[in-house]
Amino acid sequence: MGSNLTVNKEIEEYINYNSIKLHPVQKEIIKHNEELGDIKRMQISISQCHFLHLLIKSSKIKKILEIGTFTGLSTLSMSLALPKDGSIIALDKNQETSKTAVNFFKKASQENKINLIIAPALESLKSLNDKNQKFDLVFIDADKENYKNYYNYSVELVDKNGLIIIDNVLWYGEVVDVNKQDKLTVSIREFNSYVNKDKRVENLIIPLGDGLSVCRKL
Repeated sequence: MGSNLTVNKEIEEYINYNSIKLHPVQKEIIKHNEELGDIKRMQISISQCHFLHLLIKSSKIKKILEIGTFTGLSTLSMSLALPKDGSIIALDKNQETSKTAVNFFKKASQENKINLIIAPALESLKSLNDKNQKFDLVFIDADKENYKNYYNYSVELVDKNGLIIIDNVLWYGEVVDVNKQDKLTVSIREFNSYVNKDKRVENLIIPLGDGLSVCRKL
């Protein structure tokens, strides 16, 4: 039986070199985030950018909800893959990083596709659900303590065959380390188990970046 390849830095660079080329503004966001210290870990990986791009294109997705925007790399990556009549509602409560993200969206001429709502995500999700909004894809990459809440709202916000993608589900590999019993690691483990047992979806964890859980609503 074949086994998964361990991806080191050299292989990652090779993959990125031989894959879709990044937009200049995507590169600018990555460079900007490099100067932010530890919080740059909130950025998705380049391989995840490429995965989202191809998934959106091949699945003909038009309407996306994003929970957690940071400085806008994931949002922009998805927006660039959307058709002209596509749209993204992006949720984030951080005014400073949201302002940075909006500037990048404008620089890439994508601001007409993106509606960034700056408020606590659970409040925004309740409002969207009350209005019976529906999305083709929901991408979750926000505070881990609320992953289950975000996920449950997301299941209601997509129709049958709709996709929900959640980032950081491998949590730097710590989900399999029995010695790691801190609150965040335990929270991610419990979340993964919850999704895997959820009869409303079928799911697959893909080892891209820090791990993506891809769920299809049944």
